[in-house]
Parts: sequence; structure tokens; C-alpha cells
Amino acid sequence: MHDRTSRRADMTRFPQGKRRGVRSLAALGAMMGMLGLLAGHPLSAAASAAESVAVRDPSPVLGQWVTRERDGVFDIRACGGELCGRLVGMSYTGEIPKAKDGTSECGLLMLTGFVPDPDDAGRWNGHILDPDSGKVYQAQIWSPRDGVLKLRGYVGIPLFGETHTWTRYDGAIGARCLMQ
Repeated sequence: MHDRTSRRADMTRFPQGKRRGVRSLAALGAMMGMLGLLAGHPLSAAASAAESVAVRDPSPVLGQWVTRERDGVFDIRACGGELCGRLVGMSYTGEIPKAKDGTSECGLLMLTGFVPDPDDAGRWNGHILDPDSGKVYQAQIWSPRDGVLKLRGYVGIPLFGETHTWTRYDGAIGARCLMQ
């Protein structure tokens, strides 16, 4: 089984103008890179938090979510004792977007290591990959109400970040990862 988690440093740039919502994650990453100059990059104690927090029901955040621009679909599910998310659907024209190694970007693991937040029963702390730079940032996900997912990427502390609102995806994913 091919796992893309080891490819973080060599992620490809998305073609200009093809998938703005997924590209907005890249813009989020660029903003966080600038904020990194102001705040250190201390990785949160997510692993120890997972050990100190009782098992939490992840069902509100599990499933398929469409980005705010409706051009990318992420599938969030349990990955061992954590939650993770893969890019499973894209809106594009022409050829399917390819990674630097020539393989499809479909299935790209972009959300990793999400564990329950020890201070907020509804949030999960983990990491998000900026696909343009290959950098990984801290992130939180939570569902404030049915059918809505909030994703906040940040540097250092959540104050230095930006929140995106995603909605449940009720469409289909066709051949070659194409959103229908």
C-alpha cells in the first residue's frame, strides 16, 4: 500500500486557477509561515494530550467535507488512534492534477494526527499540510452544528491562524477523483 505521508517535503504546487479552495489552504499556509516569524513553532503536546483525555466520540467530524470554495472534498476518518483526512475529490478541467512524482493528487493525506483537545470537548488538535510549500502547520477541527466543520490552521497558538468553514459533501466522486 502506497502511503503519501512520507512525501511532505516534496509536495507539488497546484496548477494556477484549477482548485481555488484547496489553493486557499496553501494561502492559509503562506500566512502561517509569515506568522511563524512572530510566534515559535512549538508543537503542541498532542500526543500527551491524547493519553490524558478520555476517549471522545469523533462522529461529528467524520465523513466527507467539501471546502468553502466547493472545489475539494476531504474524507476524515479514524487512522489508528487518531483522525486524519485525505483529499478524495477535486473539481478540475483537463488532466487530473499530478504530484511532483507524477502520481495523482487524489488521496493526498493533508490532515494528520488529530487527537482530542484536553481543554475543549468538541475540538481535535492535529496538523495540516500546505500542499504548495510542503510545510505542516498545527490545526484544529470541530463541528459546531450538524453538517458544518470548522478547520483552523495556525502557528504557535490558535490566535495566530485562520478558520475555514466546510460543509458535509452530499455529492458523488466519479472516476479520476472528479467531483460530481
